Amino acid sequence: METLVFLFSFSALGILYAMNTVSEFQEPYVILAIGVAVLVLVFLFYFLITRGNPPKDALFFVFAEFSFTCIIDLTSALEYDGIIYGFMEFYQKKGEPYLGTPYAIMMCYWDGIAHFIMYLMMISRITDRRAYCTLGLFWAGSLCANMSVFIAGIVAGKYGSDIRPAFWLNFFFLFVPIWGAITLFTRPKDRPLIGGYNAQHAQTMRLIWRPLDLILVLLLLAAIVFTVLRGLVALDSPLEVCSVYLNQYEPYLKDPVGYPRVMMLHFFFYGLPLLGAFVYGLIRPGCTWMPDWTVFFAGAMIQCQWAHVGASLHPHTAPPFRIPDDVFWSVLAANVLYAATPILVAMRVRSNPYFFLKIAPFPGQTGLPNSEEKDTKYKDK
Repeated sequence: METLVFLFSFSALGILYAMNTVSEFQEPYVILAIGVAVLVLVFLFYFLITRGNPPKDALFFVFAEFSFTCIIDLTSALEYDGIIYGFMEFYQKKGEPYLGTPYAIMMCYWDGIAHFIMYLMMISRITDRRAYCTLGLFWAGSLCANMSVFIAGIVAGKYGSDIRPAFWLNFFFLFVPIWGAITLFTRPKDRPLIGGYNAQHAQTMRLIWRPLDLILVLLLLAAIVFTVLRGLVALDSPLEVCSVYLNQYEPYLKDPVGYPRVMMLHFFFYGLPLLGAFVYGLIRPGCTWMPDWTVFFAGAMIQCQWAHVGASLHPHTAPPFRIPDDVFWSVLAANVLYAATPILVAMRVRSNPYFFLKIAPFPGQTGLPNSEEKDTKYKDK
């Protein structure tokens, strides 16, 4: 099935070429109507071809539909960068002109490559009836952050006074991943939730005796400081340290397109509490929510940082807003480490989950061997 989805997604190129060629298709409201019609037709296509053996997971149709739009986003990014021609000129003028901003170009590359690969992998797992919750949460975090920053940035930035009808299509790509995230968070888990001997042993160790967790806590605390600093910069704080950072380190934060400012506020108001919660989860044993939320936040962080750093380096960004040459490597390293920290936390939590399990005595617990198969109980699916 993933092969069919892969091949069918490229039919989007034919639709884009036809719309770019026929002038009657290039009016703003016609673009909106065609966009809605295409989404409906793609859904009907997958619904009809799977009627004989319908997928057990409704998210299959979401992933298949969004695979189609990934090719549109990738085409948009490639055309704005001058790599291909003849597909998106009409959309650049009368559809969504803000897609030509460096942030949106990098966002479209992420959607057209990273999200596309995720969709194919998740479709393959659904087809084979295998679990995909971890990858699904990573995707949900990535796309929720992607679209929330994108939509808010359009409204708050310089394009807020030039919104075209096609803008409203973006809300579909915001609400669907939110629904997907809720669905994945509330599903029965496919991992241990209750621990025995190994979990008890892991949870008796203080942080000082867990060097990896100690390093991650220090990285999270550094990320909290970095988040607060850039959040205050986005809020136009008069503090001298904010002014110095804005002018000498990341002038891209004052780009009038609005995306960098909105992203910093997202991290300040939503990411900051999560970073603090992860510190708590690495200190306090038994936080069963850690595996899911660390993966979700890792997806959001890597997507936002990819678009933010990529946009600040993109040749379309005006020179005054690019990272100064004398601090280039230090700023780049700080941003890469900032993006990597939630991923490292998620990897640690998933690879050795005993510290994050609930402890519940059960018959025969005493003297159990150090065996994961005999040491855990699973929640009924």
